[in-house]
Amino acid sequence: MIAAPGFTGGTLDRADRLRHDPEAFAAASSDWRARLLKLENFEPELDSEGRLVWTILADAPDGSDLVLLGLDGDKPCFAALTPGMLPPAGRPMRMFGLLDRLAPGEAATYAAARSLLDWHTRHRFCANCGTVTNIFRAGWGRLCPNCHAEHFPRVDPVVIMIAEHDGRALLGRQHAWPAGRYSALAGFLEVGESIEEAVAREIHEEAGVRVSDVRYIASQPWPFPSSLMIACVGMAEDDAITLDTNELEDAIWVPREVVRAVLAGEPGPFLPPPPYAIAFTLLTAWAES
Repeated sequence: MIAAPGFTGGTLDRADRLRHDPEAFAAASSDWRARLLKLENFEPELDSEGRLVWTILADAPDGSDLVLLGLDGDKPCFAALTPGMLPPAGRPMRMFGLLDRLAPGEAATYAAARSLLDWHTRHRFCANCGTVTNIFRAGWGRLCPNCHAEHFPRVDPVVIMIAEHDGRALLGRQHAWPAGRYSALAGFLEVGESIEEAVAREIHEEAGVRVSDVRYIASQPWPFPSSLMIACVGMAEDDAITLDTNELEDAIWVPREVVRAVLAGEPGPFLPPPPYAIAFTLLTAWAES
């Protein structure tokens, strides 16, 4: 059985019941046991064991809004939406170094906090009338004081997939990736499209390969900023590659035994994706099938 994908396995009770009860939320935010997630802008602080660091609510900067992440037993857990908080441009390398250190389950808590705070910073104005909105429902929504429209965090679905042909997996690499790294292909679902249709379209658009018999493997939240990665495998009709160089720098077919060896740490024709990425889970599931 393959390991759980990164950013999954969270242990907090999300406590949806508190989001709809202002008095219960107020009681949680005044509870002496309440904890505040320590963040430097959007980057987490970790202890020596790769666990998130928490502090008391009094440490929240002035003017902050508290966002309820959930309950750890009886202890309410919060993140602070601070004035002027802006998501970082791009993906800082330091951030991805921290992801390698995060303990299982801790990454899930961080993913929820990061995506939620990022959403608030990007959705301060009502999409219906343009008025500045107010945070409500324990931080899981924004309410327009003018037209009373309610806005809630959204997740962007992304298919991430490999095509299989004659015991080989189709892997691609993007220009910006570290030298030698190859991974699964990926792309956003479009409106009016099923997961299976998106998998077939993306593989054909990026590599010119037609697939059918798409099967689901696993999913993963990806908090940069707020995607749901849906991992799949599709059976290719042939192995002829026609590369879209706007999307990919290269694409190769790799036999199952070579993928298995590379994932085990042996040298090979490509560098694998990092273990916290669902592409690693996808390749592992395919290699062990």
